[in-house]
Amino acid sequence: MPRRADVPDKLYFKIGEVAELLGVKAYVLRYWESEFKAIKPTKTRSKHRLYRKSDIEVLLRIKHLLYKERLTIEGAKKRLKGDDAPAPQPRGNRDARLRGALARIKKDIEFLHRMLS
Repeated sequence: MPRRADVPDKLYFKIGEVAELLGVKAYVLRYWESEFKAIKPTKTRSKHRLYRKSDIEVLLRIKHLLYKERLTIEGAKKRLKGDDAPAPQPRGNRDARLRGALARIKKDIEFLHRMLS
């Protein structure tokens, strides 16, 4: 998976370029666009999609959540919204909940570090 630094410095990318960068098919990108409101490519008069670098960064994050962390579409949506808090558990499981939350934060920080380096 390309890192943020590996994405060419261009204003716009065609769907085929983005699909190649991410290693997925164009129909996958169109599906993700229908599911994730954070992806809003510009469309030309001829209805061709033009993605910005910021769109690609979101798509990289979505791919990571779906393929590496193996989340469902709904789970990935919640994670992108920052709504991934675990369901309330009995007080006796407080330490386990905190360890889980710290593990998720660590994964997010590692992902961001890889994206920025």
